[in-house]
Amino acid sequence: MLIMNEKIKAAEVELTGLNGEKLGVMPREEALKLAKAADADLVCTSLMSSPPPCKLAARGTAKQAARRQDKPLKVKELRLTVHIEDHDYETKQRQAEKLLASGNAVQLVVRIQGKEGPKAKELLERLVKDLSATGTKETNIQVSGKQAAVRVNPS
Repeated sequence: MLIMNEKIKAAEVELTGLNGEKLGVMPREEALKLAKAADADLVCTSLMSSPPPCKLAARGTAKQAARRQDKPLKVKELRLTVHIEDHDYETKQRQAEKLLASGNAVQLVVRIQGKEGPKAKELLERLVKDLSATGTKETNIQVSGKQAAVRVNPS
């Protein structure tokens, strides 16, 4: 829950500026005036201390950031095989990039038969390296039983 502007009930707040500079303890009304003058929102970061720490945030950005944190990541799975053709590999790479760009996490899974484990791990390492511009590896490559898998989160 986000407490900001007039919803802050404390008489005094410990204020941090737009660029992270400490502005000290001041009355809530004075902090609200500073926020209005800077065309910003006064956002309470914690209610656990007295006076509560508050910061100035560009108008509208605090709500967007809170909304982004509330929404859990959706995980989309892309399946590949060890014997993938170059064109198919590029298609799967583009699909993964598109999913990562839209804010979804991607679970890359390679089906394994027999002794294809090392090849599958090599394929996933190559794909994770190619996706490094749009995503970061969350889990290590796990080779178990009939599949190898890795999860990539959007960066």
